[in-house]
Amino acid sequence: MEESKSLLKKSLDFVQGCCSPKHEMTTANDRKVICYYGSWSVYRPGLGKFDISHIDASLCTHLIYAFAGLGESGEVKILDPWNDLPDGGGKDGYRKFNALRKDNPELKTMIGMGGWNEGSSKYSSLATNETMREKFADNVVEFLKKYGFNGFDLDWEYPCQRGGSPCDKENFVQLLKTLRKRFDRESEQLVLSAAVASAEMSASKSYDIRAVCESLDFVNVMCYDLHGSWDKKTGVNAPLYPGTWETDYEKKLNVDSCIQYWLSQGAPAEKLVLGVPFYGRGFTLANASQSSGIGAPAYSGSEPGPYTREAGMLGYNEILEDIAKGWQVHFQEEQKVPYAVHGNLWVGYDDERSLKDKTDYIKKHGLGGAMAWSIETDDFLGTAGKKYPLLNVLHRELRGDGATYYTDYN
Repeated sequence: MEESKSLLKKSLDFVQGCCSPKHEMTTANDRKVICYYGSWSVYRPGLGKFDISHIDASLCTHLIYAFAGLGESGEVKILDPWNDLPDGGGKDGYRKFNALRKDNPELKTMIGMGGWNEGSSKYSSLATNETMREKFADNVVEFLKKYGFNGFDLDWEYPCQRGGSPCDKENFVQLLKTLRKRFDRESEQLVLSAAVASAEMSASKSYDIRAVCESLDFVNVMCYDLHGSWDKKTGVNAPLYPGTWETDYEKKLNVDSCIQYWLSQGAPAEKLVLGVPFYGRGFTLANASQSSGIGAPAYSGSEPGPYTREAGMLGYNEILEDIAKGWQVHFQEEQKVPYAVHGNLWVGYDDERSLKDKTDYIKKHGLGGAMAWSIETDDFLGTAGKKYPLLNVLHRELRGDGATYYTDYN
């Protein structure tokens, strides 16, 4: 009789567990805070100049040095020897970067390869040939060992696009499988990740998502640049949710739609790392007196910022300086993101409040963590208050005690 009661209790517990609300799939110890470091920021002027000594290693679980390139023979190409190496009085970036593990022994340091400027055609050619794939994997492992990195992040932008070929979708999977197999032969565990397009329109062209995820330790989903001056109307860089005013196509250009698409295609939630921007997309309004909200006509991007010096883009540190000069800040409640306006200038971005909403989203959906692009455009000097306000939100909410505070909107 007691045995029957025990079996019945186990059955009821099982049913109750299946039917009860799903618990979080990740814990604070599991969640990652992936920090990209744009090494070219050492050349920025004034308060925008960023050196490895500015990095707070305690706020990241993984640091990715951006970028290395792909050589013609499948080798890892050092793009800026003076900055990366000690030769000839260079800045010795690789060694200093990997030495940050002394400050945080749990930190993983990685080299990122690719990026927008590298294009796609070289990677497409490499991935086509099995022999070249294997040679490339050997070269990557040799590079990691030589310079002391813990892992490799592949940022091919993008398979099947920008000079790629239709077979890239399958060949990208084969390239990742080759890297995974080669990494697994090493006694020291090497980390393998990739940065990928987020929106369905692009991701569906480039990836066999389920197969891609199988080979990777985590996937950096670039959930930003969903709007910009190319739209000819204002839109926030990385809205969390769609707006009721948007068209059917536009309703897919938000973080939730991107992540839900990846999940629907078989990506394990715990491997997806939600990419967040530490910069905004700027616009010049066509007629500020008539319309200055989201969707307002705009004829070009904003003027370059003093540090990043790229039209249509402003680092968060630059945005904070503009706000201090009197830019009017608004918060869009549906999309959970701020934007700021000054005359005919407009910028949509992320701040501490919107990143808190995104970390809540990460925890709710059991995602693997957050990825920051990139730490050198945070307020790393603390000129507007505390140092690294954005990165601190990610670390506190995903890895720490979760105490919250918000930007004040008046």
